[in-house]
Amino acid sequence: MSLQLSIAEATATGPRAENQDALRVVTPAPALAASKGFLCALADGVSQCADGGLAARATLQALALDYYATPETWAVAQALDRLLLAQNRWLRAQGGGQPLLTTLSALVLRGRRYTLAHVGDCRVYRWCAGKLEKLTTEHVWEQPGMQHVLSRALGLDQHLLIDYSEGELQQGEQFLLLSDGVWACLDDAYIAGVLRDSSEPAEVVNTLIQAAHLAGSQDNASALLVRVDALPQSNLGDTLAQLRDWPLPPRLRNGQQFEGWHVVAVRAESRQSLLYRVRDAQGQAWLLKTLPASRSTEMAAGPALLLEEWFLRRVAGRYFPELHPLPQRQHLYYVQREYPGQTLAEQFAGHGQLPLAQCLQLAASLLRGLGMLHRRNILHRDIKPENLHLGSDGELRLLDFGLAYCPGLSEDQAHQLPGTPSYLAPEAFQGAAPDARQDLYAAGVTLYWLLSGHYPYGEIEAFQHPRFGQPTPVSRYRPDVPSWLEQMLVRAVAVNPAQRFETAEEWLLQLEQGERQSDALKPRPLLEREPLKLWRGLALASLLLNLILLLCLLRG
Repeated sequence: MSLQLSIAEATATGPRAENQDALRVVTPAPALAASKGFLCALADGVSQCADGGLAARATLQALALDYYATPETWAVAQALDRLLLAQNRWLRAQGGGQPLLTTLSALVLRGRRYTLAHVGDCRVYRWCAGKLEKLTTEHVWEQPGMQHVLSRALGLDQHLLIDYSEGELQQGEQFLLLSDGVWACLDDAYIAGVLRDSSEPAEVVNTLIQAAHLAGSQDNASALLVRVDALPQSNLGDTLAQLRDWPLPPRLRNGQQFEGWHVVAVRAESRQSLLYRVRDAQGQAWLLKTLPASRSTEMAAGPALLLEEWFLRRVAGRYFPELHPLPQRQHLYYVQREYPGQTLAEQFAGHGQLPLAQCLQLAASLLRGLGMLHRRNILHRDIKPENLHLGSDGELRLLDFGLAYCPGLSEDQAHQLPGTPSYLAPEAFQGAAPDARQDLYAAGVTLYWLLSGHYPYGEIEAFQHPRFGQPTPVSRYRPDVPSWLEQMLVRAVAVNPAQRFETAEEWLLQLEQGERQSDALKPRPLLEREPLKLWRGLALASLLLNLILLLCLLRG
């Protein structure tokens, strides 16, 4: 069962010449509702500004369109915050010297939880089990005579501060969004009485609007009511991963036909997963990933495998393997394209330390891939040479999302260290929560190893409790490594996370700058450094040669 809601809205201009309130309800398709949720919002344009109605309508329009375009792995509050900060800048830029101001209360209901974003003086109430709870605080000045002057609003200040709150949904509860044209004239006891006496959401909002104007409201009046009729049975992670009661595939044999796939051979097998090399009807090579039979009774194994597939579909791009859509799948597995080439670990085993120029090129590709991953709120958590594939087409691809993590979706088991110990950041051994800097640390160790064949802090075994001192300079093993690159690697693998690169983009920028500085230090050809002297020298040499030839002719 999916989340089921009943929603009603009403607004009235009242004695004003224009209605500067705006209401917006978005009920998306089921798949998008599961990943992004239902959006209900109320904005109240500030009448003293250039065009409060425009500010309110434009804000809700931008929110409704852009929220559903954000990555599905972003937390709701993260997506709302980024969009509203951008809208705040837009409002400030469009005023033409006069401010465009609006208040906003936006409610997103997703899965079994709600998220509320609020700025200004609208109100949001929660009605549950016969009790009325006010979820918001008005952002107005408290000095005498200024109780209706906003201290916070969209478009008011360069630095926007928004209140966020969230919680678990309860079946049968209701959320009520009101503009100040309603709540300023009706006390909480009256509002609670209307909610108690009316069973239909439309009746509630219409009654409140009429009562506000009968009570003397001189403002626009708007109300929006959301009632939770049914909650989904599964949690959000299961819904997003599209977990079904699929059985594991039987043990597949070489040459066997399975759901339209021709099985070629077992590619890899471990306690965690089973990987087959398969071909489609056109002969294209793919890899089929499933679970070994020993994990068939693990409750979390199936959801984890499909969540891994879901992550890969959300980061589709040049740095990640292509996934097959699998329209006829009836067992628990997913299929990704197999690319000719080698992992960086295989290349190192065959050829030893990688050339400096190739390492720099791979570093840039790795950072671009990690940046794309992190912008979608996904952490890889197992960056190492074995999981980086260099295709014969020259593309570097990140493999194996079995340990990937998305805050709010993934469940991290306590007392477990996900990843390979030698590539784990020091804080991970102390139980720190996963974050992007741990991926960047692993990337630093990976580049260090590809250049030198060693680890900056030595190899770490799974049973160890390592102590991290100072990393060994990579130039000890590779004298050709320039000092700027060595300093960059020292920063990437710093013990203190605050001393590392904050984002992949920051590191990539410094990498590109370092390469340009290195090129600038290389001796340039004489033609670039002293073109005039070169051409004068050539002309003189040509003149001398002609004189010698002339003398030879005269003597002859």
